Amino acid sequence: MKYMRDKVCGYALGSLPEAPIAELASISRIAAAEGMVLLKNDKGTLPFVTGDRVAVFGRSQVEYCKSGTGSGGLVKVTYVTNILESLRAHGGVTVDEDLAKVYADWLVDHPFDKGKGWASEPWAQVEMPVSPELAKTAAEKNNKALVIICRTAGEDKDNSATEGSWYLTETEKEILANVTAAFDHVCVVLNVGNIIDMSWVETYGIDAVLYGWQGGMEGGRATVDVLCGDVTPCGKLTDTIAHHIEDYPSHANFGNPDKNIYQEDIYVGYRYFETFAPEKILYPFGFGLSYTTFAVETKKVVMKTTKTGAAQVTIKVKVTNTGAYAGKEVVQVYMSAPQGKLGKAEKELVAFGKTPVLAPKKSCTLKLEFVVDDFASYDDSGVTGHKSAYVLEAGQYLIYVGTDSHTAEAQAAFAMEEKVVLQCEEALAPVTPFERMKPDSEGNLTYEAVPTRTYDLAARIVDRRPADIAYTGDQGIRLVDVRDGRATMEQFIAQLSDSELLEITRGEGMSSPKVTPGTGGCLGGVTEGLAGYGIPIACVTDGPSGLRLDTGLYATSLPNGTLLACTWNLPLIYQLFLLEGVEMTAYKIDCLLGPGINIHRHPLNGRNFEYFSEDPLLTGRVAAAMCAAVDECNVSCTIKHFMGNNQEWKRGEEDTVVSERAAREIYLRPFEIAVKQGGVRAIMTSYNKVNGFHAASCYDLTTTILRGEWGYTGYVMTDWWAKMNEEGQLGNPYNLSYMIRAWNDVFMVDADSATRKDDGRQALEEGRITRGEVQRCAMTLCRYLMHTNAMERMLVYGSTFVKPEVVDVSQMECVYTLEGTERWKTYPMNVEQAGNYVMTLTYHADGAALAQIPISIIVSGHKVGFVMVKATEGAQANITIPVELEAGEGQLKFVTTTDALKIDVVKLYR
Repeated sequence: MKYMRDKVCGYALGSLPEAPIAELASISRIAAAEGMVLLKNDKGTLPFVTGDRVAVFGRSQVEYCKSGTGSGGLVKVTYVTNILESLRAHGGVTVDEDLAKVYADWLVDHPFDKGKGWASEPWAQVEMPVSPELAKTAAEKNNKALVIICRTAGEDKDNSATEGSWYLTETEKEILANVTAAFDHVCVVLNVGNIIDMSWVETYGIDAVLYGWQGGMEGGRATVDVLCGDVTPCGKLTDTIAHHIEDYPSHANFGNPDKNIYQEDIYVGYRYFETFAPEKILYPFGFGLSYTTFAVETKKVVMKTTKTGAAQVTIKVKVTNTGAYAGKEVVQVYMSAPQGKLGKAEKELVAFGKTPVLAPKKSCTLKLEFVVDDFASYDDSGVTGHKSAYVLEAGQYLIYVGTDSHTAEAQAAFAMEEKVVLQCEEALAPVTPFERMKPDSEGNLTYEAVPTRTYDLAARIVDRRPADIAYTGDQGIRLVDVRDGRATMEQFIAQLSDSELLEITRGEGMSSPKVTPGTGGCLGGVTEGLAGYGIPIACVTDGPSGLRLDTGLYATSLPNGTLLACTWNLPLIYQLFLLEGVEMTAYKIDCLLGPGINIHRHPLNGRNFEYFSEDPLLTGRVAAAMCAAVDECNVSCTIKHFMGNNQEWKRGEEDTVVSERAAREIYLRPFEIAVKQGGVRAIMTSYNKVNGFHAASCYDLTTTILRGEWGYTGYVMTDWWAKMNEEGQLGNPYNLSYMIRAWNDVFMVDADSATRKDDGRQALEEGRITRGEVQRCAMTLCRYLMHTNAMERMLVYGSTFVKPEVVDVSQMECVYTLEGTERWKTYPMNVEQAGNYVMTLTYHADGAALAQIPISIIVSGHKVGFVMVKATEGAQANITIPVELEAGEGQLKFVTTTDALKIDVVKLYR
């Protein structure tokens, strides 16, 4: 901890580092290896041992996929390790170099297909066919085969139930058929972001299967660490793998561009399969093999009543390594509540723990605890007589202990009387009628009508408006005075005019020149007036798999979210994100836009690689560990996407139609855990609607539940260019009033807040929002800002807001050419004085409003900047980019990937 704090102190106010934090890559490799899940290992196929000769098949032996795509994957790295080179470097194992050369030669004529830009990348690459003859030739020289199957996926584009996505391609099937016919020992490594169809394991008789996931820049080495036995696999699945895609209960209601009906209700993942369809499980939730074996013995289960009257269960479990390899085991505790009147899942994860490395014949005892009250069911109908309350129904509660959801065995039973754990108020209830799953009296699947909203939401909003704070004008109070106790926040905010209050509700970016180059945006003192009040500018950037820096700066690419959750190791995740916090501090980034903690409702969600699990408890605790860790560095995680971002297709329009019970018990639960256990200070709302309201304007989501019930005191931002709406209306990004009314504090991201064409001013004048509501948002954000490193930087350096001088290059003539697959916009230019400049582009781009377009800035052959812009549906927009220029005449080129982008005006400032 002292080392970490020394690092933070060294970086907080100094210059940007020349390279990423080396220690972060090292622990990233450890975490990547620990999250890999061994599904099968017959005939001693793994680990590879000294003397093994291995033939490696699959192009991703070289082109290792470090992460998914979109904002969660755009991390610029100095290197990415791959599996082939890591095997060569390991020693002891001999790689078939003749086969490796066949692949190298083939790849020359079959380069990696990057697609046509954002959300148009192929999720699978073309594979080299492997003939029976090639497989047999390899088998004559090698005793084992390694086949690597690769998939990616990501933001704005879901997976599909097609070949090359969920299913294997015909070429991949041919490879497996021919390799398994030729070799006695075949291992398949899945370099993927999320689970895929696994029926082929039995079809081709695969001997060993390792879910290697996407391990970040150190993923290739980490995969070999596991394959060669340097690390005994100890990862556990965070999702149920079923026999068929149609087996998932959400499948019939996934992918609708308008409304997605959450008919499965609370029966997500293993909750459904263990309750209604255990025969459809191929690999259960929590499952994962090891190179060794363990005996798991429950020694004691005790229930006691705490001082607050809650029932607390303590389980002591002895774990003994009974095999030949050192390794770790994960113990999982599940609870089965009585069906009662509400209906319950057969099992629900309530606690888990992971052993340290145990040598053969060594043991340890894990002490696992949980509070039964934390797993009460929410009665959204009043069937128990306690409407809008969390209730423990009377009856017998069973405690299961084991190493996965399916084989865990009952170890204790407790009888409990009915108890109302927490009385709430109806909130976030649906208005669309539908039927949801529920067990009947004999446990069979049936359906019941979902309770719909019964309260007047509009009246609730008006009744709970905060009082206005009278405007005083500038009284000389600065934000540091509030921080240091010389003034109140109310006195400070009273100084801000209506215009200034509205300005603070708008973030700026992407790649704002006011913060670290290439980052996702900034918020706070984004105008000269706001900076004059001593409001600092906080820097925010993606993302969940490492820092996204769209310039020449490099960062550490971390393992993806699913892999990290598969470690089931909270202390390890905490260590990893301590160093992530150090790297954030080094790059002057105050707020990381991650982790993403939406539930894996359906396997085809393209963004599942960023998210953790189908289980809310595991998801919430992993997120809490990450958030608490970076907070040690006085920087923040932003948990997202709040809530219901469970598909990428039409994410900006689709309506998540979900019962209040399922929302609270499944989809909101991870956020609640992270807020209450992780000290979260920043939350991002999602693009989708939730029961009719876009999340950024959903009052019950961000006020009634988040602030009112959970006591959250941090700030809330929108996703980039999110829509807001009034109930029954279409959303658009200009409905700032609906965002403010919902107590969503900041709209992200606005390239030019001075010319923002939102309805904020008009709504204030018409009384649709009040000054008090805008002040509430401003105070919330300022409370966050005054305890950030951004505040410390401002106090040391003063305001960073500089009004630039215009250098007249705005009438440069554009020459459009096409070179290869890239589009070039070329301008002549003359720079009279070398130095640091700010470049402003006025542009328009056809295409969907959330599509992102990369622009590289080249001056006389040298790259001087990079930025991502969004498509504008033909409307003009502005973006600013910091650039460093040499003096003299030259050519200015803008390199992009689509001819939909048109640059209208270029201006330079210095």
